[in-house]
Amino acid sequence: MMTNADCLPAIVLKRKAVVYVRQSTQAQVQGNLESQRRQYELVEEARRRGFHDIEVIDDDLGRSASGMVARPGFERLVSWLCAGEVGAVLCMDASRLARNGRDWHHLLELCGLVEARVIDLDGVYDPCRPNDRLLLGMKGSISEFELNILRTRMTDAARAKAHRGELRISVPVGYLWHRDAGLSLDPDSRLQEVIRLIFARFGELGSARQVLMSLRKEQVCFPRPSDGRTLTSFDWTPIRYRNVISILKNRFYAGVYAYGKSEKRTAIKDGRAYKSYGHGKPVEQWDVLLQGHHDGYIEWSQFARNQKQLAANAYGKIGEIKSGRGGRALLSGLLSCARCGRRLSVAYTGRAPGRPVYRCDRQNLMHGAPRCMTFGGSRIDVAIAKEVMRVVEPMAIEAALAAERMHRETVNEQRKIIELDMQQARYEATVAERRYGACDPENRLIAAQLEKNWEAALRRIQICQSRLDELAASPSDPATTQDFGKLAEDLETAWHAPGVTMRVRQQLLRAVIVDIIADVDDVAREVLLTIHWQGGQHSQLRVRKPTTGEHGCRTTDEALAVIRSMAGRWSDQDITATLNRMGMRTGQNKTWTAHRVSSIRRVHNIHAYRSAEKNGEWLTMSEAAKKLGVTNHVIRRLIKDQLLAADQVVPDAPYQIRARDLESEAVITALTSKHRLCRADLERQIPMFIEVSKGGAE
Repeated sequence: MMTNADCLPAIVLKRKAVVYVRQSTQAQVQGNLESQRRQYELVEEARRRGFHDIEVIDDDLGRSASGMVARPGFERLVSWLCAGEVGAVLCMDASRLARNGRDWHHLLELCGLVEARVIDLDGVYDPCRPNDRLLLGMKGSISEFELNILRTRMTDAARAKAHRGELRISVPVGYLWHRDAGLSLDPDSRLQEVIRLIFARFGELGSARQVLMSLRKEQVCFPRPSDGRTLTSFDWTPIRYRNVISILKNRFYAGVYAYGKSEKRTAIKDGRAYKSYGHGKPVEQWDVLLQGHHDGYIEWSQFARNQKQLAANAYGKIGEIKSGRGGRALLSGLLSCARCGRRLSVAYTGRAPGRPVYRCDRQNLMHGAPRCMTFGGSRIDVAIAKEVMRVVEPMAIEAALAAERMHRETVNEQRKIIELDMQQARYEATVAERRYGACDPENRLIAAQLEKNWEAALRRIQICQSRLDELAASPSDPATTQDFGKLAEDLETAWHAPGVTMRVRQQLLRAVIVDIIADVDDVAREVLLTIHWQGGQHSQLRVRKPTTGEHGCRTTDEALAVIRSMAGRWSDQDITATLNRMGMRTGQNKTWTAHRVSSIRRVHNIHAYRSAEKNGEWLTMSEAAKKLGVTNHVIRRLIKDQLLAADQVVPDAPYQIRARDLESEAVITALTSKHRLCRADLERQIPMFIEVSKGGAE
């Protein structure tokens, strides 16, 4: 090792001296200013040793020398060495130039080829000399070993602290690290309420996207950090899907402390190693997983149910049920195939909007195998709906009270969110007012902007107040109570109410049904449905499959029975009136007319009414009244008093009266005494006043 400047040959001093300045991290660049100053002072050391052309390379400030990060400054130094332009390389120690053997020995090899010197605070080294080369090699090895020791010590210390749950890892929105108290919930009650509302709404709707749509409809905002990663200042912006899904999937909100969830990976590109971070690991491979570490917004069991529901929504796994998402199929995502166990998919056939069809075709799509089953959805949906109404009817009152309670809770949540938003808006308006008042009015460049901020804060207060007024103007508790009471009285009417969407019906089904296993009996042409109810009960339901050519607009069997029973005795007009009085509809859900009754008779070959076949044995009410010379009211009164026999083919059908019954003694007696008092037996009538004899009075 050379120790004085005279040892440097003139040919070396004619070249440039390169001062290499580097620090490992940005934190060191900002904080370790003394180290920077000492490295830049090497310029004076180069002048002292006789160099006139001095270059400073500081492009690699904030970059590690481990060989995993590209260093443009070091690459420029190597290129100058290859060109023979460098006479000496100055650095504080070997760790500044490289902390890996490949880069270090490559640099020494190039310095030896061009006879360049390596200078540090300890002296001058000539890589061409064996002793200097050995000493430089040892310094490089020590530097590399030192890096590994430091990294290992820091990693072990952090892992040991994490096992105790004391390592201050980054926490999600809703939590804060306090200097003394440690980890706790964010003291902002508005922020806490929004997070709890997301979990509560997902428990009701079962879908992350539906939670988003519900909260966007209610104009709920979510905090967005405005100061980077410090999470000390927020801007409240309209909620987004990433806010909802990140909260639902984060274990930290369930009181779980996790460390070592991701790993780094190394790849070799162009002869250089590159590291990438943030690759997730399976849960069983995490370094630390502590349940109950801190106060959570939900319980761990609820978090597990949420993850199970999210996975079912995304992939529709075997044994899992998707949340109700609307559409036109009532049982979408609820039916399972009894043959392969997969979920039945929904397809729509026919003209728009199409009729729902349930089918199990996964094997057909994946392997070309035949479909397990296919059947129409209209009859199945109606049958399941009737079965649910039958089961739920005994509990209708309890269900109505629970729905009323949930409705009140939802309204209270909305009001609380708006009130917290109002409180925040008033605070911001107060701050804006103080800032405007403290500003010099003559300084319009600042005063104008502060005035705009104040006006914006006041407008936000007005918006919050209008939202509160709209919520207060909505139907109050008495009206709501009456509506839920009516729902309990007539579930079927509530089920088919115009305001009830398919999504609401699907959610109601999932509240009482766990799963439905579907199979098809090809011999009996029936769909066999095994319903697994909440609570462990099971029941079976058989639904007939329509025959070939049978469509969904078919006339019901009940209406056909009425037409068949009345066709031989009554005209199409009488049958029409009877069907409409009984509340029956056509296959297309229309009221009956004589033309429609006639069309149904021709299709089903039903014998028509012929007036010529009437031999006078049977009379209508009008014909009987005309024959007796009385009104229809008198005939109806005789039938009601059971004095005149009359037949009805079906309830609400017209009366049929035999002609000979009009000549009965009871009818004649009633007609002849129609002008008498209502009470025929006056002798047995009790007098209103008791007569008192004169003798008794005297």
